[in-house]
Amino acid sequence: MQVTTDDITTAAPAGTEPSGTEPAGPPTPRRRRHWRFTALLAVVVTLCSAGIGLYLNERNTREETRELAVPSAPDWIELDVTAQDVDPTGQQLTLYVTPVPHGRLAAAPDSPAFARPVEITLGGLPKATVKVAEGESATAQAVQVGMYGGTKTDYPFDRYRIEANFGATSGGKAVPVGLVFTDTDPFFVVRPEARASATGGVTLDARITRSRSTFILSWFMIAAMWALALAVLGAAEVLFRKREGLVWPSLGWMAASLFALIGMRNAAPGAPPIGSLMDYLAFFWAEGIIAASLACTAWSGIRTEHRLRREKEASADA
Repeated sequence: MQVTTDDITTAAPAGTEPSGTEPAGPPTPRRRRHWRFTALLAVVVTLCSAGIGLYLNERNTREETRELAVPSAPDWIELDVTAQDVDPTGQQLTLYVTPVPHGRLAAAPDSPAFARPVEITLGGLPKATVKVAEGESATAQAVQVGMYGGTKTDYPFDRYRIEANFGATSGGKAVPVGLVFTDTDPFFVVRPEARASATGGVTLDARITRSRSTFILSWFMIAAMWALALAVLGAAEVLFRKREGLVWPSLGWMAASLFALIGMRNAAPGAPPIGSLMDYLAFFWAEGIIAASLACTAWSGIRTEHRLRREKEASADA
């Protein structure tokens, strides 16, 4: 009798599933690594997207032209004010002011030339007077305005205020003045307000704070200083407990960290003076912790090296 393989059927053991439908077991190491890589990639993409969004938001808000106290009279003088060069050390802000005529004050529609002579008073330190003859265009004038209400050592939380008066006359009569303000300093944000007077003049009142990017970099530097100091402190504690000798790579890393923090602190945007708030928040403490950790590690290593040398000499004599 001839038996073929088609007549033979193999029964699967009880409690097992047919091949091809293997039960789902615990995640394999490869699968875990895949999910970790995916999560890390998602975090990186999220952070980069948030950074791009913050940059675009700051770029759109910076160098934005604001119309302040524009008069309703048809004949008026527009003062294009551009804020540049905030100097916390000298406590002054540089404004570049360009007068532009409107209405019958202009020699022609949309012309920068004046139809009649005017005299413009720019509030600053000291006050400046710009005289424009008939048929001429006014050029940009640099005006130094004093800042008050803040101190540079509050970095990066220092903030200031300015106040400047602007006015114009033509033929002995007051001419209405309006302000168009633009902020271009990359390290500061100027938030202006303007008040019109009954005589047609305008008073500029503005608040000045550090830019968002300066805040972000300053907080990053503070966190990095503390992280580096605590890392050095932890390494020093491990070497001390293990009674290690002079571990030169560790000592070199600690010494390099001590001087690297000085360079990082001096690279802070805006060049804050020594003794600023950032120094008391992080820099002084980080330098002290690293210096103490380095000294203690070196002293412990020296004692350990002497002890090992004495033990070696004693064993050699025995």
